[in-house]
Amino acid sequence: MKHGKKYQDSAKLIDHLNQYDPEQATELVISTGKAKFDETVEAHIRLGVDPRHADQQVRGAVVLPHGTGRTIRVLVIAKGAKADEARAAGADYVGDQDMITKIQQENWFDFDVCVATPDMMGLIGRIGRILGPKGLMPNPKSGTVTMDVTKAITDIKAGKVEYRLDKTAIIHCPIGKVSFGTQKLQENLQTLMEAINKAKPAAAKGTYIRSLYLSSTMGPSVRVNPLKF
Repeated sequence: MKHGKKYQDSAKLIDHLNQYDPEQATELVISTGKAKFDETVEAHIRLGVDPRHADQQVRGAVVLPHGTGRTIRVLVIAKGAKADEARAAGADYVGDQDMITKIQQENWFDFDVCVATPDMMGLIGRIGRILGPKGLMPNPKSGTVTMDVTKAITDIKAGKVEYRLDKTAIIHCPIGKVSFGTQKLQENLQTLMEAINKAKPAAAKGTYIRSLYLSSTMGPSVRVNPLKF
């Protein structure tokens, strides 16, 4: 793959054989984020687990202290009093069968997170094959299947992120924007890594955190020393 001049210039600033301390790494990511927009900073964590085994899955959610810098659109599938509660809490879209039909028939996905009450999961199961591949299926482990819709919406709007192992045993998760600065990005990263460490499966053997990289949307990756976490 051929990269542009800005990317190549940025890559020259990074020693790709070196494992940087978190502070140095965030400084490098910020200095190499040269796009005209406020780039998202992501963490990419490779774990020493086998995602093919159910007892080695790593999944959860955590509220980052400084948020992600994104405006999150929340859809709540609920009815009655819980639907009213969701509207009052600031949900962007609220409904039940009407929203499910809209997704099915109109291929509508103008939302980032879907929250549902447990009694609605039977209906939502009908569109699981649509929501699942897009990472939008409500799940109790991530706190998006709950009766406390107010807390779920408040946490999501405040910067709650979901982390989940992919097929290659890597977690990809946003930790903020380049404009956040070094300290805020470090604190968000620390919070995320603490959550991932706490989620370590009992069946995991050997080194748990194999590697950790940070990168901005358009910039090169920076290797971080995982032993710092």
